[in-house]
Amino acid sequence: MVPAEVPDAEAEPDGLEDRLRRFVTIWSRAIFPATATSLTRPEFERHLLPLARSLRDALHDRIFDATPAHGVGAALVGAHCTDPDALARSLGVVDAYLVLYCGEAADPAGELAADELRSRCARLQATFAAGFAQALRERTLAEQEAIARSALAARGAAEDALHATEARFRAVFEGAAIGIGIADLDGRVLEVNDTLTRMFGGLEHHVRSRNVSEWVHPDDAPQVWRMYKELIRGERDNFRTEKPFFRNDGTVLWTNLTVSLLRDVDGVPQYQLALLEDTTERRLLTLRLRYEATHDALTGLPNRTLFFERLEKALAPARETPKDAAKDEAKSDGAKDGAKSGTKEAGPVPAPRPAARFGLCYLDLDGFKAINDSLGHSAGDRMLVEVADRLQSCATAPGEMVARLGGDEFVALTTGPDTQREVGELAARILGALATPISLDGREFTVRGSIGIVEGEAGESTAAEVLRSADITMYRAKSAGGNRFEHADAEADARAITRHGLTTSLPTALERGEFFIEYQPLVHLADGTVHGAEALVRWSHPTHGVLSPDRFIPLAEHTGLIVPLGRWVLEQSVLQARAWQEELAAGTFAGPVRINVNLSPAQLHHPGLVADTVEVLERIGLPPGSLCLEVTESALIGADEDLLKPLRQLAEMGVDIALDDFGTGYSNLANLRRLPVSVLKLDRSFTQGMQQHPADPVDLKIVEGIVSLAHGLELGVTVEGVETGAQAEHLRRLGCDTAQGWYYARPGPPEMLHTLSMADAV
Repeated sequence: MVPAEVPDAEAEPDGLEDRLRRFVTIWSRAIFPATATSLTRPEFERHLLPLARSLRDALHDRIFDATPAHGVGAALVGAHCTDPDALARSLGVVDAYLVLYCGEAADPAGELAADELRSRCARLQATFAAGFAQALRERTLAEQEAIARSALAARGAAEDALHATEARFRAVFEGAAIGIGIADLDGRVLEVNDTLTRMFGGLEHHVRSRNVSEWVHPDDAPQVWRMYKELIRGERDNFRTEKPFFRNDGTVLWTNLTVSLLRDVDGVPQYQLALLEDTTERRLLTLRLRYEATHDALTGLPNRTLFFERLEKALAPARETPKDAAKDEAKSDGAKDGAKSGTKEAGPVPAPRPAARFGLCYLDLDGFKAINDSLGHSAGDRMLVEVADRLQSCATAPGEMVARLGGDEFVALTTGPDTQREVGELAARILGALATPISLDGREFTVRGSIGIVEGEAGESTAAEVLRSADITMYRAKSAGGNRFEHADAEADARAITRHGLTTSLPTALERGEFFIEYQPLVHLADGTVHGAEALVRWSHPTHGVLSPDRFIPLAEHTGLIVPLGRWVLEQSVLQARAWQEELAAGTFAGPVRINVNLSPAQLHHPGLVADTVEVLERIGLPPGSLCLEVTESALIGADEDLLKPLRQLAEMGVDIALDDFGTGYSNLANLRRLPVSVLKLDRSFTQGMQQHPADPVDLKIVEGIVSLAHGLELGVTVEGVETGAQAEHLRRLGCDTAQGWYYARPGPPEMLHTLSMADAV
C-alpha cells in the first residue's frame, strides 16, 4: 500500500534534488517495513536515492528508454526487498509520486506533455516489475539449486552426520522464500513448508491431505503429466514447467514448478521434491499488458495487432494432425482389405472435410471527418464508441469478431464452412445497426458506412492481401455512393492496384523523360489542306507500355502533377510549332503552323496560367495567334468571371480558345456570348450518325443548327472523330470549318505531318 501521508503542497521543496529526496522518503516509508535488510532507515534511504535518480532521468530522457527501471527493480531485490508486498508498494509510489515530484519540475521547458509523462511512468512501472520479477526469479532459482544440492548431498551423507544434515535441511526447508513439498512415489504429500502452505491459502492440512494427482488443471501443458509419470518411474531425474493450481477458495495459483526425483544410496527412487515459485502477480501483470497491447484504448475492441493474429490464424490452411491422419489411414486400409476379401465389414471411405473459409467486412464511416470538424474530437470519440458497441452486437456468433484498425475504420471477421452466405448477412446487419441515429450534444446524426467484403478459402491469400483487397473494395462502395457493401472483384482490384502504381510513379516519370507528344492533324474541310495539329501527350511506361491520356491525366489532376505536366506539354508543342514555322519559311514544309494544346480544369485554376503561357511564347518566339488552347465545355459550365479572366487575357493577346467536347456539358447556349472562345469543337457523338447510309437526319439537323449558331457568333467549328469519307462530305456541306479523325490520320510523330502537308501542296 502507498502511505496515506501526502505532503502539503505549500511545504513542498522547490529544488529538484529536494523534490527527489522527498520522493525517496515516501518510497522508503512505504517499503521499509516489508524489507529484510540490516540497514537502518536513513541508510536505506541513501540506498534508494540513486535508484530514484535513475527513474527520474529515464522519465525525462529525450529518447525514452525504460531499461534503467529494470535495473532499479533488480537492485531492490538485491537490497533484500523480496517480499511481493514491497513490489506492489513500490509500483504504487512510482505511479502516485514519480510524475508529481519528478515531472514538470524537472522539465521547466515543458518539452514533455503530461500525458506523455504518465505514459512513460506506466512503462517504467512495467519494466520495474519485470526487473524485480527476474531478479527474484534468479534469486529463487539460486536457492532452488542450493536446496537441490543440499538434498542430493544429504543422500550420500554418512550416518554420523545425518542429524546435522537433517537440521540444516530443515532450516533451509522452513526458511526458503519458495514453496517446497515432498511426496512419495504414489503422490501422497508428506511434508510442506510454510511458504507453500501460504501459497495455497494458509491451511496446512488442506495441502498435506491431498494427492499430487488431484492437482490437475485444465490449463496444464499437454506434456506435464507425461513428464511426471516418467519421473516417478525413474526415467528422468527432474522437470521444470509453468503450472496452474486451484486453491481451496477456487482461485488460481500460477507457479514455476520444478519437480526432482530423490533416490536412495542405491539409486532407487524414493521421493519426489517439488519447488514452487508463485508467479500469479507477474502473470496477471503480463496478461494486463498483453490486453492493453492488443485492444483499442477508446472502444475496447481488439486492435490491429490482435486482428491480424486472428486473421492469419483464420487464413492458415487446415492441417491434419498425425492422430487424425493415422485414423484416416487405418480406415482407408480397412476399406481396401474389405474390398479385396469381398466382405461388407469395411465401411465407406469418409468424405473429405470441408475446406475452412473466412469472410471479412472492411467498414469505413462516411462523412466522419465532417462530424469531427464540426463538433470536435470529443464528440467524434463518443460516436466511435457507440459505433463499436453496435458492431459488437452484430458479431456475436461463434467464429465472429469485430476490431478497430484506427480512425473510423473497423473490420468484422467470420469463419466457418458457410461464410459465403454469412458474410453478406453480417454486412447487412452492420448497415442496419448503423441506420439508427446517434444522439450527440442534443443532436441526432445518422451514421452511414461503406463496406468492402472479401470471402474465400483459407490458405489462398495472405492477411495483407486480404486486407488490401477489402480496402480497395470498400473505396469502390464509397465511390458508388456509400451506405452499401460491395464484394471483392479480382479484376477491379487489379485495376485499382495498377492505378495506385501509376499514381506513385507519376512524379518521377516527368523527370525521367517518359512522356512524349503525338500530333493529329486538323484539316480544312473546304479544300482538304492541313490547317494545324492537336498535341496529344502519351506516357511510355517502362512496365505497361505506351499509355493514352485517359489512363493518367485524371491521376495527374488528382495528384497536382497536371500543372507541371501541362506546362511541359505546352513548351514542347510550342517548340514544335516554331520548328514548323522555320521549315515553312525555308520552303521545306507546307504547313501547319498552328498548334492546339489541351488545358485541364486544374490548369485553369492555377494562378500562373497566363504568366507561364506568355513566358513560353516569348522565349520560344511563337506568335500568340499560332496557339489554340482547348478547354472542355464541362470545365466552363457555371464559370464565374474569376475563372474566365485568364482566358480573356489570353484571348486578348491573340491566343485562340477552343471549347472542346461541345454538346456534352448541357450548357446554356446563350452562355456562348460571354465565353472568350473563338472555336467550337463538336463532340463525336453528334456526327456518328453520318457514318451510316443514309445519314441520320436528326444528327444532320443538330449539326446544321450548331454550325449556324457558331457562325452567327463568328466562331469557327471543328469536328472530332471523323472516320469516313461520307462523314467528311456531310460535314463539309453543313459548313463545318475543320475536322480531325482517323479518316485523315491517326496521332503520330511530327514527321508524319510532313508527308500530309507536302501531299496537300502537290
